[in-house]
Amino acid sequence: MEHDESVGAVVVGFDRYVNYYKMQYGTLCIRENPGCLFIATNRDAVTHLTETQEWAGGGSMVGAIVGSTQREPLVVGKPSTFMMDYLAKEFGILKSQICMVGDRLDTDILFGQNGGCKTLLVLSGVTSLETLESPNNKIHPDFYTDKLSDLLSLKPATT
Repeated sequence: MEHDESVGAVVVGFDRYVNYYKMQYGTLCIRENPGCLFIATNRDAVTHLTETQEWAGGGSMVGAIVGSTQREPLVVGKPSTFMMDYLAKEFGILKSQICMVGDRLDTDILFGQNGGCKTLLVLSGVTSLETLESPNNKIHPDFYTDKLSDLLSLKPATT
């Protein structure tokens, strides 16, 4: 299979139309192009394309390329702090002033923790209360709530 030897980076993420040709092309570029970067948008094992089923996520596509190249990617999305570090620096925001809100322990909450932020887990998505409270769970948010709209009923603290 021929490939473009000038490709300097292969970016892998969620792809509804992933196929063998794409995987092989990316593999060749990473293996055979000197200095070719392998970048992953995220490593989410599953995603929710419908409310009733979990689907293979971007991490599944990344895993295929890891397996065929034996190289680990630079992850620029959650839980890597690559983007957070950039945004905090670019806009002069202290990470201690940020609260990461999300529905996944292994990406959203870990992202916030890795970046030095407060974290709020919303139980209306991927993570259930059962998973959060499981003795096998090693990732614990600072706060959790059933649904994001619960924030509307918060009252300000008095000083």
